[in-house]
Amino acid sequence: MDTQRLNEVLGDAGEPAYRAAQVWEWVAKGAAEYGEMTNLPAALRERLEVEVPLSTLSVCAEARSDDGTVKTLFNTADGRPIEAVLMRYRDGRRSVCVSSQSGCPLTCTFCATGKMKFGRNLSADEILDQALHFRRVEPIDHVVFMGMGEPTMNVDNVLAACERLPDLGVTNRRTAISTVGWVPGIDRLAECEMPIALALSLHAPNDGLRSQLMAVNDRFPLAEVLAACERYRARRRRKVFVEYVMLDGVNDLPEHARELAALLDPRGYKVNLIPYNPTGAYDGSSPERIERFRAILAEHRVPATVRLTRGRDIDAACGQLAAKAAA
Repeated sequence: MDTQRLNEVLGDAGEPAYRAAQVWEWVAKGAAEYGEMTNLPAALRERLEVEVPLSTLSVCAEARSDDGTVKTLFNTADGRPIEAVLMRYRDGRRSVCVSSQSGCPLTCTFCATGKMKFGRNLSADEILDQALHFRRVEPIDHVVFMGMGEPTMNVDNVLAACERLPDLGVTNRRTAISTVGWVPGIDRLAECEMPIALALSLHAPNDGLRSQLMAVNDRFPLAEVLAACERYRARRRRKVFVEYVMLDGVNDLPEHARELAALLDPRGYKVNLIPYNPTGAYDGSSPERIERFRAILAEHRVPATVRLTRGRDIDAACGQLAAKAAA
């Protein structure tokens, strides 16, 4: 919802200041139309229905997986494509992966979004509207900023959205922000008082390989990134989650696992090994190779889990649905 537009319309209508809070309370609880907002005057509900859409986004396409995952492609009001994913788990968790930018300027070679033209940063309202789209379907309890874009390059709007996520039922402790290692953004998160989790997209245990996969490593090499993560840990007293996508024959060899184990303090990091959802650039590692990699980390006392693959049958990897729609 465009909150600035809402306040303008309420002001023009001569409504008291508390009306905006009333509307937001209904929206955050998943209201699908103004007609549900029974504590607002009927005439005001009719005016808002015409002048203030409940979402800043329009749905362009939606894909549903056999495992319950739902991926939605939206357009912003100015026609920018963005994606969000609802992931349903058997234990009852409902997690939403949201985008922070339309496209991404950082061109990681394994990421479909990296092949798109960068559009712009998303506003806090546009970020929230991704989560609200799924909140209208069912309650949600986790949000991860792992969709399109680099969240810490849009950190003001990302944190503004995080401040309001608890209204939707998502506490800050159940919110995670992923970064490719944008050091100024990591430092900003370290200073943030909200207890938000930090996830580092690492994907390689040395600078040479990481620069091949992620151009951002030339600007912020591993030593600088890990130093920033240590500052986050010292300030927030929380572990950093390390995301490591498993690329067949590229970063999944035993020597890579040993290098990664030597790089990370077992007390401060937990590794998530991610089976690759192919985008055409690489092949994903076999389950056997992934397990061997995990076992080597375990031998070195580095905690590691293999992430459950979600939505493989619907092109749920970041940027895939947008790329298909643009083709």
